[in-house]
Order: sequence, then C-alpha cells, then structure tokens
Amino acid sequence: MSAPRPARGARVVARPSERMGRAAPATAAAVAATAASGSMPMRGADRAEARLIEVYTLWGRGQPSQALAKARELVRDHPNFQAAQLMYADLLSVRLAPADRRLARQELEGAEARSALGELRTEQQRRLQALRHRPPAGAVPSQLLAVPRASRYALAVDVSRSRLYVLRNTDQGLVQVQDFYVSIGKAGAGKQAEGDARTPLGVYHITSHLSPKGLRDFYGAGALPINYPNPFDVRAGRTGSGIWLHGVPPEQYARAPLATDGCVVLADNDLRQLIRMTDVGATVVVIAQQLDWVPATQAAAQAEPLRRQVLAWRDARAQGDLARWQAFYLPDAVRGGRLGRQFPGLQEEMARVRTQPPIELKDVSVLRWKDKQDLMVVSFGEVAQGARTGATRRQYWLLSGQHWKIFHEEWI
Repeated sequence: MSAPRPARGARVVARPSERMGRAAPATAAAVAATAASGSMPMRGADRAEARLIEVYTLWGRGQPSQALAKARELVRDHPNFQAAQLMYADLLSVRLAPADRRLARQELEGAEARSALGELRTEQQRRLQALRHRPPAGAVPSQLLAVPRASRYALAVDVSRSRLYVLRNTDQGLVQVQDFYVSIGKAGAGKQAEGDARTPLGVYHITSHLSPKGLRDFYGAGALPINYPNPFDVRAGRTGSGIWLHGVPPEQYARAPLATDGCVVLADNDLRQLIRMTDVGATVVVIAQQLDWVPATQAAAQAEPLRRQVLAWRDARAQGDLARWQAFYLPDAVRGGRLGRQFPGLQEEMARVRTQPPIELKDVSVLRWKDKQDLMVVSFGEVAQGARTGATRRQYWLLSGQHWKIFHEEWI
C-alpha cells in the first residue's frame, strides 16, 4: 500500500517515522503554547501550511483517523505539496501489516530516495520549528529600528528557521502580520562570491518586480530582485548578482530548505501575496542567520542616537561649516547618482544649499546591521521649505572607532 505521489514521480511512501510520534505531540503543545502567549499564529497565503499543522496536531492528540482524513483532503487540494504527501504516507503506513511495511522500506533504500526523503523531513522540521518558536508579541527584528513610511511593509528572513516574516508599517510602528516558509541557497547563507550557491546576509531593498510573463516557469509567480551586492557588500569585496525573491515551478509547492543558487524562494501563492505588499525601491528586506527580536520600544530607543547623527550631518551642511560637514565622510567615500545623475562635490553642494531655501529631512529611516563592522543604512527625503516633494537620499554609515562615518550615499 502506498500514498499518492507528487508530480514528476517524487516518491513519498514511508515507513512509520520515529520522528512522527514525537514531533506531533510536541506540535499539539506548540499550538496551545502559541495561543496562550499571544504570539502571532502562522498565516500562509492559502492555509496549506496551517492545514498541515492541524494534521500534526490531531495526530498528537491521539486522533489518527481525523488526522488521516485531514491529510487526505490536503493532498487532494494541493497534490504538489510534497511535505503534506509525506505526512499522508506516514499516516497510511501506520496501518500497514508488518510485511507491507518491509516492502515500503525497500522502496526507500536507494540513495536518491533517501536524499529526497531526508529533504522532506527537514522541511517538515523547519515548519514545526517555526511554530514552536514564534516571535514575541510586540517585538521587531533588531535591524529594523525605523522603517520609512513610504514602505507599507518590511520583510525579515530568518535563515535558521527557513522563514520570512512580514511586518506591516503602522502609525504605532511595525506589527508582524504574516510569515512564510522559504528556501535558501544550497550552501547556506553568507554569500561571498559569484556562483557560491549561498544566500546573502544583510539589509537590502526591493529594486523591481519581474512579471512571470517574462520569466521561465522555473520562477513561478514572478520575482522581486534585491540590491545585492549593496554598497557594504561591494566594500567587503563580495561579488555576485541576480538575488531574487521568487516562486517555484508549477509541479512544486515548495522547495527543500537548502535548494537554491542563492535566491530566497517561496510558494507561489505566498509570493503573489508578497508582491502585492511590496513597494519597489522602498521595501526593506533583512536576511539574518537568526533574527534577534526586541521590543518595539527598545528598537525606537536605539534608533534615536543614530537619527541624531543624521541631524548633526544636516546641521553642519545648513550652517555652511564645510570642515565639520566633511568630517562626517570617510576619505574614500563614494557619492553616486542614479539614472545618469551624479552627486555634486561637497563644496559644490554646500554652495548650492546656501542659495536655496532651507531643506528639511522627512521620514528618516534607520536600519542597523552588525557584521565584522557596524553598519547603519539611512534613508530620508530632502524637501525644500515651501515645497511638497523632494529627492530621497540613502546613506551607508560605518562605525569608525567611536564615530559614525559615511562611506556611500546615493539618490533613490
């Protein structure tokens, strides 16, 4: 007796899993603990993952028949959801006679079958880990100190959990609203060079939206490229390009946790929802080995001294103090433009500012990244007094000794 098979012949017949008996009761406990803590429940775009968790929970509560019925419905609705197919096979295999179980084991003795099964087991574990370890209520990733109002949402990827968290930007600050299972690079995270099959770690921005009409089926529902390598990556000597958030081929629901060439890959329905939430050029994407969740009030407090650095930069320019203003820049700072425009030199910019109405900084955002060096990414609008709109400037600051210094700035 065997379970249904997903597309392209990937086999999921399995012997009763030793893990299943332990994981499912733990899942039931995790569901109860999550509800009691007030933490954000798991909310995918199409509820397929939530339904899989429900199957685990029913098994953990000693309701195998109900679990099997729910699993059957799930694989019927999502036949390409291989992790669900595996759970269905596990539940069916419990009912097998000993002789049939031995036959099922024989089907899994090949190296290819063992590898595919191992990847599915790991995917299941990552999904369960994400349930057991929910972000605390009212907490935000420590990198997201202040997100610009122009960005309706911010995205944070926790590599250790194979998870992407979506935070809505409200008047009261960031609020987590959804999270999705994701796959990353075959070689893990911490990209250094072109072709190393690693996903970059750092703070990035969505740079464009690529429609599926112009892409191969491999990318599923479309793609959201990010600005890797960013100026910090370039300064560190990292190479590579083409890092996207994208979907999966039609025959797959999701990919294994470590399966990409460096991109962050989501289920198509999750990606479609993410596309509707993102703002090209403004949406922030944090990718961390493990997210550090801190109270929102703590993040706001940490942002304030960094914001004051930016205001001191502004004041030095406004007061015409060229020496003090230049002191905010590292000697090798790069001042780049966009769309063919170039930043003027510091002296030229200061001379221009003196002849114009006073400039106000609007919507100052602060992102923080701690690697071998301490990085701050700041974005703000520059609006002349009496005007409604203006250019947006982005600056990359490094902590040099006891002082923050700009090493790169650009117009957005």
